[in-house]
Amino acid sequence: MVTFQRARSDEQREIRRQAILDTTAAMIAEMPVKQVSLNELSRRVGLAKSNVLRYFESREEILLELLDRAWRRWTADLRGQPADRPAPGTPARRRADDLAALLTQSLVERPLLCELLSAQVGVLEYNVSPAVVAHYKKSSLGNLRELATLVRERLPELGEDAEGFCGQTIIVIGAIWTHAHPSESMRAAYQADDTLTAHCVTFGRDLQDLLTTLLTGALARK
Repeated sequence: MVTFQRARSDEQREIRRQAILDTTAAMIAEMPVKQVSLNELSRRVGLAKSNVLRYFESREEILLELLDRAWRRWTADLRGQPADRPAPGTPARRRADDLAALLTQSLVERPLLCELLSAQVGVLEYNVSPAVVAHYKKSSLGNLRELATLVRERLPELGEDAEGFCGQTIIVIGAIWTHAHPSESMRAAYQADDTLTAHCVTFGRDLQDLLTTLLTGALARK
C-alpha cells in the first residue's frame, strides 16, 4: 500500500486517478466486480475513502472508466493486427469463421474487459449520476462504431449490419462470461453430481460458436 500526500497539481491528481484505476483492476483479477468495495480499494490505494471520492463520484464511476479504457485498448489491439486480414478472394463464410475466432481469442486474453462487460447493465450503470452514465454511453457508442469499422474491413458484406452485430457481441460477451463463471455453490454442485454439467458453459468455445452463428445469420439475410 502506498500512502499519498495531498495532490497539488493536475499531474499529481492524474497520478492518483491512475493509481485508483490500476488498483481496482488488480482487485478484479482476484474477485468478481460485485465484491470490489470502496473500503478495500481505499486501503489498498493508500487514500481515505473520502479522498477516493474526490476523484470519482462512486465505485461505479471507477468501474465505468476502467471498462471504457479496457474497451479502447481492445479495439486498438485489434486494429494493430493487419497480418490477420484475409487474402483477397477468400469466401465470406471463411472470413466470418476467421473473424469469430479472432474476436474470441482477443477476448479470452482480456478477462478484465469481459468481467466488466458482464456487470455493465446490472451493476456499473447504477449509483452514478446521469452526467456520468451519459458520458460513458457516448464513449461506448464511439467504441462500438470503431469496432464495427474493424468488422467491416474483414467482412464488408455486412455493410450497416456490422454495428448490429457488434452490439449483439457486447451483450453476448457479458452473458457467456457470467455463465462460464458460476458461483461457488454451483461449482460444488457440479462436483457432487456430474450429470448437472451437461450444459456447462466454456467461455472461449461457446463465445466463438455464437459469434460464428451471428455472423452466418447476418450474411444469410444479405
